[in-house]
Amino acid sequence: MIAGAGCLAAMVAAQVASGVSADPVRLTGPVVGLMAAGAACFVASRRGPRRAAGAAGAVAAIGYAAEWAGVRTGVPFGRYTYTPVLRPQVGGVPVAVAVAWAGMGAASHAVAATLVPAGRTCTRMAVGAAALTAWDLFLDPQMLRQDLWRWADGGAYRGVPVSNYAGWLGVSALLMGVLESIVGWERDAPGSLVALYGVMAGMETLGFAAVFDPPDRLVALAGGSAMGLFAVPAAVAAFRRRPARSPQRAGRAAWRRGWRR
Repeated sequence: MIAGAGCLAAMVAAQVASGVSADPVRLTGPVVGLMAAGAACFVASRRGPRRAAGAAGAVAAIGYAAEWAGVRTGVPFGRYTYTPVLRPQVGGVPVAVAVAWAGMGAASHAVAATLVPAGRTCTRMAVGAAALTAWDLFLDPQMLRQDLWRWADGGAYRGVPVSNYAGWLGVSALLMGVLESIVGWERDAPGSLVALYGVMAGMETLGFAAVFDPPDRLVALAGGSAMGLFAVPAAVAAFRRRPARSPQRAGRAAWRRGWRR
């Protein structure tokens, strides 16, 4: 948990630096790497390092496979290509992209597990897929303005086609199913992963609303509203499910109340 919190704090610092940097692309890799490392640490705190590594590796591999197929066939997202800007790349796909699927995939799955009871697997997959796809309302416009990838025919939402989001929902649902089988949260999904999702939602909203030059308040509203639909209720649910205080702490609190009387 301490390592994960450190990664999350470092990610926030790198994200802030990226937002005001003249060359934000050079910080994209560190931001994504810290996000994914923090998510893996939070999973490991409850399920151990082996299952955390297995979950991260499986999700990254599926995400990479979807991107590899996408740049060659247009399935499942639509026709697009990556530019040489974001490196390193393997098979025409930046490594950071696969890592990003793993980091935000874990956070989105924790959000779904917090909102949907265990046993309702299909509902969890649908909620988690929608939560992860909501993030792409920020991600695609941001990466397009940095010329990290290009759509062949453009699209209605800041140059992004609707097919992209249909593909995201499909791939994300597959990832949620994999995470459900490996991690299998019941009522113990880490609130830290929910916090990671919320931090990303807040920082992206602020970035598009006021930090990026030029700002884009349409993207800030669309992405912030979509991610907020999941981030806010998940944060409230996670707060209410905090472990009860230990008997020692409860006893000290009762003693202080009695002393005040």
